[in-house]
Amino acid sequence: MKPTDPRIRHFTDEHIRTLLAEVQERGKRFGLIWPSASTDKTLDGRVLVCFNTAPASTLLNLLTLLLDAERETSCDS
Repeated sequence: MKPTDPRIRHFTDEHIRTLLAEVQERGKRFGLIWPSASTDKTLDGRVLVCFNTAPASTLLNLLTLLLDAERETSCDS
């Protein structure tokens, strides 16, 4: 998903916080930890994520990668 994807505008602060919690939880399994990750400001209708003020699309892409990695790991087991 690109940062300019219009679907991003539908994500609220609460949606992003929920996704951050999911990334935090799923990332632990792979040793990925972002203790300070949180929502930041909204810029041009898009909620920014506070790990280098990344756009929410970065969070969604990261979550997709973690889900793919989980699927691959569970298939290997």
